[in-house]
Parts: sequence; C-alpha cells; structure tokens
Amino acid sequence: MLPSAPARHLQRLLLLLLPPLLLLPPPAAPGSLARRAPAAPSRPRTWGTRGPAGSPGRGPNPTGQPGGAHRAGVCQSRPLDLVFIIDSSRSVRPLEFTKVKTFVSQIIDTLDIGEAATRVAVVNYASTVKMEFHLHTHSDKQSLKQAVARIKPLSTGTMSGLAIQTAMDEAFTVEAGARRATANIPKVAIVVTDGRPQDQVNEVAARARASGVELYAVGVDRADMESLRMIASEPLQDHVFYVETFGVIEKLSSRFQETFCAVDPCVLGTHQCQHVCVSDGEGSHHCECSQGYTLNADKKTCSATDKCALNTHGCEHICVNDRTGDYHCECYEGYALNEDRTTCSAQDQCAFGTHGCQHICVSDRAGSHHCECYEGYRLNEDQHTCSVLNKCALGTHDCQHICVSDGTASYHCDCYQGYTLTEDKKTCSAIEEARRLISTEDACGCEATLTFQERVSSYLQRLNTKLDDILEKLQVNEYGQVHR
Repeated sequence: MLPSAPARHLQRLLLLLLPPLLLLPPPAAPGSLARRAPAAPSRPRTWGTRGPAGSPGRGPNPTGQPGGAHRAGVCQSRPLDLVFIIDSSRSVRPLEFTKVKTFVSQIIDTLDIGEAATRVAVVNYASTVKMEFHLHTHSDKQSLKQAVARIKPLSTGTMSGLAIQTAMDEAFTVEAGARRATANIPKVAIVVTDGRPQDQVNEVAARARASGVELYAVGVDRADMESLRMIASEPLQDHVFYVETFGVIEKLSSRFQETFCAVDPCVLGTHQCQHVCVSDGEGSHHCECSQGYTLNADKKTCSATDKCALNTHGCEHICVNDRTGDYHCECYEGYALNEDRTTCSAQDQCAFGTHGCQHICVSDRAGSHHCECYEGYRLNEDQHTCSVLNKCALGTHDCQHICVSDGTASYHCDCYQGYTLTEDKKTCSAIEEARRLISTEDACGCEATLTFQERVSSYLQRLNTKLDDILEKLQVNEYGQVHR
C-alpha cells in the first residue's frame, strides 16, 4: 500500500534537513530477503585503456587526497555502448523530468565520448516509446547534451518492457551504431522510472541480459522495487539504485562515474616503477625503463646497458656503442677526431671532395665552405647546384654569325649585315647580288621567273665556291703562321 500524501511530504522534508540521508537504500518488500539493509557495494568493477608510456616513476598523488576512483585526473572511463531508457509518463512532472535530463547529462560529462570511445543513445517512454537518437547520432559531448536537453515528455503509462525491447531492436544494433561483439565493447542500459511497469518487464529484461546487455535500474519516489530487481543485472546491490525524489537523482551520477571508471595506478603514483609506468587497463600496469636501461628481475627497477644513452661518455659529437659494452667517439662529416679521442676539429670539405658543390667549392674559415658557379651560370636555392644564366656566353649556341640571348636559358641566331638566316636558323647566306637580280627581272612572266631563278642559283653557287676558296686559303695561312 502506498504511503499517504502527508507521509510522503514528511519524508521529503526530512531529506532536506538531513543531507546524509540523500541516498537511501531500497525499501524492503514485505516477506522478502530485502528486509536487511543492502550490503555495502563491492569494489566497483573497473575497465580502462592502455595509458601513454612515460608517466613519471614514484610521482606524488596528483590531487593530494585519499584514493578514490572518481577523483579528477584519476578516473578513466571505459568505452561503452550506453543507452538511457527514461520514463516520461504523466507522473513525472516537467520540473522532475528536467532533473532526469540533468542526471543523464552529468553522467555524460564523466565519460569519454567519441566514435572510438563511449557512444550514447536515449529511449524515451511512457505508454508509447520514442527513439530520441541512436548511438551513432552524436560523437561529442556538446551536441549530445544539447540533444538530451531537447527531449520532451510523452504521456501517461509506464511501458518499461516495451522500452527495453525497443532498445534491443533499435539501439543495440550495428546499423544504429552499436559495435560488433568482436570489438568487446560493453553494452549498458540505464533504466530510470518512478512507477510500476504496466507490461511484462521481467521476460524482456531477461532476454536483454541474456543477449549481453548490462542493465541498471534507477527507481525514484513511487518506483516498484520488485520490478527494479527484475530489470537489473546481478549483483543487484551494484545495479539497483533508489532515491526518494527527483530532486536528488543527480547525486547518483557520481556512483555511475565510479562504476564506469578504472583506477589508474600510474596516475595515482602507487606503481613503484623506477622509470616508466604503463597502464594496461583494468587497474593493472607494468614498468618499463628509459633508453639505455633494462628492467631488472623485480620488474620495477632498472640497470644501465647503453653507456651512450647515459650521456656520461664525454664525446663532443657522436657516441657509438661497441659490442663489448664499451663505446667510442666519432665526429660529424667535415670534422676529425682529436688525439684525446673525444673532441673534434673542423676539416677542409673542399679538399675531401665531400662538399656536394656542382661546380666550385670555396673553403671558408672554421672548417666551413660554400659553393659557387662557372661564368654564365648562377647558384640555385639549394646552394649546391647551378643553372645556366646566358647560353650565348657559354659558346655552345652553334650560331654561324651572331648569338642573341633571350633570357636566362634561351637564345636565337642572327647574321652580319649583307647576310640572311637560312632555314636551319643557325647559318647565314649573302643577299646583295640576289637583291640586284630581283630588281632587274620581270617577276610577272613565268619564263622570266624561271630564268631569274636559274641565274640566281648559278650566281649563289659561284659565290659559295669563291667563299670556300677564300676560307681554305685563310685556314692554310693561319696554319702556316701557327707552325712556323
């Protein structure tokens, strides 16, 4: 039998006056084993991911407070496929429904939200069921909390069984964003209700648990405790929560934070690793050593194995480990090891031929150098290679008379006065006699034109023969002068 209205008001008044009683144990059902106060919650099961190597060994407690899985910077939430199933029947007043949404948002705040981390969906139910959004809909906390804030209550009725079935059919599916079984991501549902289910919730909940869904039941005010136990997974003391009013439901968010978090000994500073603590998840860890050290048999302390890594070698440039466990020093390119076998002196890289200059290497002081280019070239941005600056100046142009530069790497040929450039664009031919012949002939008559062409060709042939004779005599003359 439900308590009278005055009795309920008295209970709420006591809650306001006695803060320690904000989280009350579930009321006992008559004739059941629940008459005893529920046992103290066992240590929360913890999950976690491998933390980054390199957390400092023997570090102090980051908060300076006693241990606790919910401390900031220590709690590390496990990846989940998490579905909230919230009751929005008429008995849940608008202000109370707002408290439920705040409770959901506070739990979201404690989780690592993302496609590769925790994904969240919400099923809203009363006499009907509404899939508010799926697991793949939102991948960041801000948009997720905004979506929760926009949820509106439905109507009368409390169809808890239908809501759980909808979660299995429409939320915990790969198409809706749930990870496959091979990913080993826990599937968790949190059912929040303030009344007695109006359908067969026990059978649906049993099927959900059998399919691998971990069910938590949160009861408020008039919630039926026996129904909450039918919904929740075992052990019940870890999966059934109850508060007297919606006004204090937010207090349960810290309990869920503890449940969904793992204690990281590397962050707590309780690992006893001499060098590096590496988190393995599930509250476990292992020790590793810095470079140049190996882990001892106690799996905590380290011994030096690489003398170069210890930075006690004294080499000015390079330390090289030897097979015998010893080491020797070497120098950078362009330097030579001094007699002390540890320091280095600069050498002449131009003389060594290791300068990398395409044309000319110029030695500078202090063992450095720079590159330069031949005439007609310029140094590229890499300060080693060279590009042509003026091909005419290089003398490789093949022009018979005159080379004219058109820019950095292009040119054209031209001829002396009285000559014209031939079709090969390189050699030149005399043109004065041809011009005279053209001016005296009748270019309009066909016979005259042919006669004119023959005379021009004959004249050019004779002229070329004379030029060849002249060039041959000049070459003979120059050869005789050279060999006198």
